[in-house]
Amino acid sequence: MKIKPFGVEIWMNQYETQCAYNLAETCVESLTVAQLLDFAGKRGAILDELLPLKLTYGAIEGSDRLRGNIASLYTRQKPENVTITHGAIGANALVYATLVEPGDRVISVLPTYQQHYSIPESLGADVQIHKLREENAFLPDFDEIERLITPNTKLIAVTNPNNPTGSVMDRAMMQRVADLAARSGAYVLCDEVYRGVDQAGDALPVSMVDLYERGISTGSMSKAFSLAGLRLGWIAGPRDLIHAVSIHRDYNTISVGMLDDHFASIALEHRDAILARNRGIVRENLAILDRWVAEEPAISYVKPKGGTVALLKYDFDMPSRDFCVRLLEAEGVMFTPGSALDMEGYVRIGYANNRTVLEQGLPRVSRFLRTLNSTAARAKS
Repeated sequence: MKIKPFGVEIWMNQYETQCAYNLAETCVESLTVAQLLDFAGKRGAILDELLPLKLTYGAIEGSDRLRGNIASLYTRQKPENVTITHGAIGANALVYATLVEPGDRVISVLPTYQQHYSIPESLGADVQIHKLREENAFLPDFDEIERLITPNTKLIAVTNPNNPTGSVMDRAMMQRVADLAARSGAYVLCDEVYRGVDQAGDALPVSMVDLYERGISTGSMSKAFSLAGLRLGWIAGPRDLIHAVSIHRDYNTISVGMLDDHFASIALEHRDAILARNRGIVRENLAILDRWVAEEPAISYVKPKGGTVALLKYDFDMPSRDFCVRLLEAEGVMFTPGSALDMEGYVRIGYANNRTVLEQGLPRVSRFLRTLNSTAARAKS
């Protein structure tokens, strides 16, 4: 199987250990083990829970405790509708391996996480891209999606909140996607790794798996729950899909780590406190970013409504990779180039990590922009 190089992951791999100010990070600032246990009120009792654990294979599809906790994130799901994976990246890959066959039509939005078009393309699918537009606030144009749907459409893929724009489809929009999919009996895969850290409201927003009988939602402990080090994700979907996924899963997963399963369960049982902490971080940090964008004439964006990332448009005649490499070399600040997201002319910023990194990194970006402006002015004179 041939597949395109994964642009974002190659970029992160190459540069994230070389920067002083990582503004490419997409997770809400990660929790320490001590912080997690403090949220749970278990700091002193944790050894009593861990020491009896025998480090063998865990429950194949995830422990009953963990799957029950994940099911409780939705309104209509039970543990049997959930299987545990190695991160959401493993969840998405398993869905495509299970459902997509050569010749199937798959519709994916762009920009999005590259898995959602490169994997089905590698499987021989007829991948059709619906390009989200800035003038439409990076939200879907349903007339365009409708034109892309054919009788052999197998799956429509969306991310909500969107990566990298932070746009958020509300319940009515999600229902429209589901209604369009239902016309051809297509599945809808909604990558919801950023669900739970919107800019308004404290309740978990609606999930595709609760709206549509062929809805599939993937999630993880990495972004909204600040526990990327667990490398734990999940698929929530119809039981027949979960059974079919399990056949593929047996070949590449067996079980996730017992300690990962255990710590994820602790976190989800205290999710209200963790999500409250993380909503505070994303809202305070986005306010900082928003003020900075307003003061930078060469930078513009559609302000995110959810998630942890934003897509910044820059007003320079320069490839985004060159922009990001020069910024990194000059100021030690790391963005993700739009070219890694098939969105040239933009850069992605992650604004939900350490506040000090954001506050110290953005002025350095401003200094770099002034240098570019000076260079451009000299070139014109």
